[in-house]
Amino acid sequence: MATVLRSKIEPVMTQTHAEVTRDIVRTLETPPRSYYLAVFGAVFLLLIGIVTFTIIIKDGLGHSGYNPPVMWSVYITTFVFWVGIGHAGTLISAILFLFRSPWRTAVYRVTEAMTVFAVMTAGLFPIIHIGRQWIFYWLLPYPNQRYLWPNFKSPLLWDVFAISTYLTVSTTFLIFGLIPDVAAVRDKVTGWRRFIYGQLSMGWQGTDNQWRHYSRAYLYLAALATPLVLSVHSVVSWDFASSIIPGWHGTIFAPYFVAGAIYSGVGMVFTLLIPLRKHLRLEHMITDYHFDNLSKLTLLTGSILFYSYSMEYFVSWYSGNTFEQTTFFLRPFGAQWWSGWTMITCNALVSQLLWFRKIRTNLTSLFVISIFINIGMWFERWVIIVSSLSNDYVPWAWGVLNPTWSDWGILAGSFGWFGMWFLLFARSFPIVAIQEVKEMIPMPRLHPDAHGGH
Repeated sequence: MATVLRSKIEPVMTQTHAEVTRDIVRTLETPPRSYYLAVFGAVFLLLIGIVTFTIIIKDGLGHSGYNPPVMWSVYITTFVFWVGIGHAGTLISAILFLFRSPWRTAVYRVTEAMTVFAVMTAGLFPIIHIGRQWIFYWLLPYPNQRYLWPNFKSPLLWDVFAISTYLTVSTTFLIFGLIPDVAAVRDKVTGWRRFIYGQLSMGWQGTDNQWRHYSRAYLYLAALATPLVLSVHSVVSWDFASSIIPGWHGTIFAPYFVAGAIYSGVGMVFTLLIPLRKHLRLEHMITDYHFDNLSKLTLLTGSILFYSYSMEYFVSWYSGNTFEQTTFFLRPFGAQWWSGWTMITCNALVSQLLWFRKIRTNLTSLFVISIFINIGMWFERWVIIVSSLSNDYVPWAWGVLNPTWSDWGILAGSFGWFGMWFLLFARSFPIVAIQEVKEMIPMPRLHPDAHGGH
């Protein structure tokens, strides 16, 4: 009976070690037509963003529709959105590695790549937002003839350090984990590809000494990356919480933003992993078992968000502060009520469908839910930023922001930038960790009669 129950919740690996290598290396061969269509779509969106950005550089940020009192809008909203997307990668690859969770092995490479490219995308937005982009280096603390130094008390400067640190560690973690798999690909290909993969494998031969040092270094990198899950998005939340703007000044922001970041990141994992699994024919490696566990993680973080939304409204009511109460009243019932209800519906309500196991293992349902999660988490940042700035302490200065074509052009370009890099990575490197999947294959057992008894 215990064996029957166990088989329902854990994957059954029937492949041999050689078959795992063969199937994953096969994904790097001639891609299907759908891959080229996806790359074309990503490059098209990227070109829209590049053209829009070129016009902004030429004419200025006036195209973006900034108008007092709302001077942060789509760009900063999208910046926070992409920073959050990267957090699920670090959680799944590093934290679950430290806890030795078996279900991470087949999916963590996708999340690591997603983390790196999401942070690369997020890093563009502070530069886009500042205006004179050609002097963005003024943000960096370096000796200069102007005797000007950045304000180290400003959370905006913390963003520079947090994102650069996060990108460095995440990229190192991804590259380091790829080395044994790149070596496995090197041994299966020929010609110029063998030479390139040979250089990228950094002389890996799989000796005992190499594995011993690799395992220890990977453990240290995982331990180093783990605090970044909490620190990076906590720093981003303090951009808002350290101000006195109604709707921002709250102690709940740090854990609230971290939970939301993981929630949005896992949503993006579903969006990427489900079509990728089908087109690369990896259904036998990425199974319902993995999606079931990812869904439970989504349900957990979605429930934390539900609680956080409730506490936000409770604290604003209990505070007795008229400005706080007005701000939270106008989120669902003000001029931009549609954004408030989109946030609540997509984040707090849709995730509750994952209580049902049939939905947790139905890929069509999960893909639709992931789209709602992505939309809802973008609107959460929009609601936090725009609604609070629209209704501050001076009622006669209240205003409503209407995004312009340049806002949507830059937003589309960011998805194109992210999608292009991710698709190129999936075409060039193993998207499933070969060595760690092999570790999940049970060792063959000899029949008792082979030893002449029991």
